[in-house]
Order: sequence, then C-alpha cells, then structure tokens
Amino acid sequence: MGERAVLAELEATVRRLLVQLGEDPEREGLRATPARVARSLAFLTGGYGEDPDALVGDAIYHEDCDEMIVVRDIEVYSLCEHHLLPMFGRCHVAYLPHGRVIGLSKVPRLVEVYARRLQLQERMTVQIARALERVLQPKGVGVIIEAAHLCMMMRGVEKQNSKAVTSCMLGRFRTDPKTRTEFLDLVRR
Repeated sequence: MGERAVLAELEATVRRLLVQLGEDPEREGLRATPARVARSLAFLTGGYGEDPDALVGDAIYHEDCDEMIVVRDIEVYSLCEHHLLPMFGRCHVAYLPHGRVIGLSKVPRLVEVYARRLQLQERMTVQIARALERVLQPKGVGVIIEAAHLCMMMRGVEKQNSKAVTSCMLGRFRTDPKTRTEFLDLVRR
C-alpha cells in the first residue's frame, strides 16, 4: 500500500474514531483533524520504514581509538504500544570502539529509528544497543533511557513525577564494573 493510500486509510479511521467518541468530525474545529492525526501518526511511526544499517551507511570510520565515546541527553519521543500515548525523555549511549567509530550524528538518528515505532521502553533500549553492537562490533555498548510515560501520568495510576529508567549493557559494559561505573558517572554529570 502506498503512502497516500495509508494516509487516506488512517484519516478514515480517525474520522470513525471521532464519531465513536461522540464527536462530529464535520464541526469546524475537527474538520481537518483526521488528516492532521493521520500525518502525525505516519511521522511518529516512520521508524518502521527505516533500516538502521542503511541509516549508518558509510559513516563508519576506521580509527585507532579505544576510549569510551558517549552521546548523552538525546531527546526521545515515542508512543507506548499499550495505549498509544507518548513517552518522552533522554537516552544516553556509549560504546568502546574496536578500531571503528561512527559519525556522532548517527547515534541520535539510530535512537530515533527505534523511537519512531510503537514501543516498550525496555525493548527500545535493547534494540538501540544491539544495533550499535551489530554495525560497529565494539568492545562494549551501554544504553540508558529515562522517560516519562503519559499512560502512567494521565490515566491509570496517575503518577505525574514518575520516570522509568532502563538500561542495556553489552560486552565490557556488562562484564567490567569500572567501565560501567565510568559510563554511569559520565551520564550523571
């Protein structure tokens, strides 16, 4: 199904949803809502159409570097797959090169590929770490995500100040306490 057909189907679904909620999709404030929501959902789930390996492309460079590389405070916006409500926060990514480094701008782009899908924070954390491990084959990878979930804030338990923190430590980040501690210290700054 082409992009235009997908948008048309999403728009029709949103229109039906508005009716089911007791709204009139033809009233002035809602006339353009189905099209806006369709475009918004297409954007927010655009990660399904992206290949993480292709995204990295030729931005891998051979470099005799073995010190930890950290990209922290990467903004993350995603949709919880259980309620289709936003989760948002920060992602911190680190790796220990093994003769290869990645262009720094590719790290947040890799995070975004996985964030722009219906997600569980736990799964997204692991997906980001495993993708970086796959494309770079480093000595280790660490990923931490701290996020607030509107499904916990607006409904259910209604806890406005709660955050979920997930981590995935691979290679030396898992096996070497000094490496893990260095990463955690750098993220806390």
